[in-house]
Amino acid sequence: MQTQDIFERLRNGKTIPANDPEAHKMLEQSFSTKKLLIQMNNTSDPDEVRDLLGQITASEIDKSTHIFTPLYINYGKHTRIGKNVFINFDCTFLDLGGITIEDNVLIAPKVSLLSEGHPVSSEDRHSLMVGSIHIKKNAWIGANATILPGVTIGENSIVAAGAVVSKDVPDNTIAGGIPAKTIKQI
Repeated sequence: MQTQDIFERLRNGKTIPANDPEAHKMLEQSFSTKKLLIQMNNTSDPDEVRDLLGQITASEIDKSTHIFTPLYINYGKHTRIGKNVFINFDCTFLDLGGITIEDNVLIAPKVSLLSEGHPVSSEDRHSLMVGSIHIKKNAWIGANATILPGVTIGENSIVAAGAVVSKDVPDNTIAGGIPAKTIKQI
């Protein structure tokens, strides 16, 4: 018998089997989030964007944070966004595993923060594996970069455009490529 609901288990890094009796809750919540996303992605008022994103994330979005829509999020309540953050157009956040964006972070267009994935084995592939993503202060994520589950981007670091990041990036580092590797220290 489960003692935690499916969202608590996900936030705690648990794999959710395909036949989990609560799996339907993920879809239901995603459709609920989508209703708010449609409103958010169809307004040009920055205060309304912040308010709707705050409803999606169940947290306050600081007035110093700016979001250029469209922004796509599948759940929302496992995303935390700091102060003075800039999120450019057309980003995707899959946050069932958790996404933390600290203060002063820059996120370029078409960035994907994917805290979710699936097992390699074909028998278990419909299960959902998660790993939280943490982007530390003053980081800059370049256009069309993809951050995979379980990755931390260090303070003051830069992820080059188009990079696919599958391992942690240390503080004060530029990382790029597929898979991303350290290019240099800054």
